[in-house]
Amino acid sequence: MLAILGWLLAIVIAGCLTVAAWPQAFGLEQAPVVAQVVSMRIGVVGIAIVLLLLFLAFVGWRRVRPFVLGVVSLLLAFVLVSSGIHLSRGVDASQTLSEGVDGDIVVLTWNTLGDEPGVDEIARIVDETGADAVMLPETTLTTGVAVAELLRETGKPFWVHTTGYSPSYGALNTTLLISAALGEYTTDLEVGGTRTLPTVVARPDDGEGPVLVAAHPVAPVLGQMRNWRADLEFVAGLCDGSDSIIMAGDFNSTLDHWWQHRADGGDLGVCRDAATAVGAGAVGTWPTWAPVWLGTTIDHVVATPDWTPVAARVLTGLDDAGTDHRPVVVRLRQTS
Repeated sequence: MLAILGWLLAIVIAGCLTVAAWPQAFGLEQAPVVAQVVSMRIGVVGIAIVLLLLFLAFVGWRRVRPFVLGVVSLLLAFVLVSSGIHLSRGVDASQTLSEGVDGDIVVLTWNTLGDEPGVDEIARIVDETGADAVMLPETTLTTGVAVAELLRETGKPFWVHTTGYSPSYGALNTTLLISAALGEYTTDLEVGGTRTLPTVVARPDDGEGPVLVAAHPVAPVLGQMRNWRADLEFVAGLCDGSDSIIMAGDFNSTLDHWWQHRADGGDLGVCRDAATAVGAGAVGTWPTWAPVWLGTTIDHVVATPDWTPVAARVLTGLDDAGTDHRPVVVRLRQTS
């Protein structure tokens, strides 16, 4: 009876570890609990290592030794597979944006947690990175305009586009700053949007240049799972290949969660995740209290195949700026 129970328990453990490592195989990557577990791969790997060591402490007990060794083997396999998936997305946190060429677009995204870093700090980062398109989830119109005014004084004028579900509550606002050098843009109010937190879709007035999107799907917390899945479906639908798209923001999701939305070699629809393409796709952007090797990557820049990622960097020197997200900056080049 003990042997039978051991085998049954081992099968359950094997199933749980398989789902945790690759829920896509079962279509469970957006399921409750599983979605949260897979988003923190390295944290879960750390837990698995601790459990592995605890089980090894019982290997001298002959009566349960076969079961213990079996569980240790399962945990070891999980650690190797899940770590391999994580590392394959890239952990290069030291990239520079390198020299640009005409036609490059530098994209910066930063969830400011309701304007927390302040106007001066946001403007400084935009100026120092040379960003042309700035996606700022949880940033109000008032702050966006103030940032644009500071940048105009340095000779870098920006257009400001803000969508707010509640102008007085920063988290329910998303702001998109577009360099005047890219031309004039108009917010598309007909395309729809994310359900709980706003997304800004701006189209070039002359039809030249990419559609720019500041995205903010809601987080996959209890009570919002249906909205979260609908939000991911919406942003993936923008990447259907009908437009040139550059989209960035706080997606509240990792590449694992996008699996069912992939199309034609893309990561989200036909859009490719820029950081993953250049070997930095596993550098943690949230939360700022966790080191980059432990945090989860939920802030992204994605683009259609007519834009080639040249370099991507998660800015790690701003962890005390007041927000729990790190900025991500990417250089994109028109695909020849």
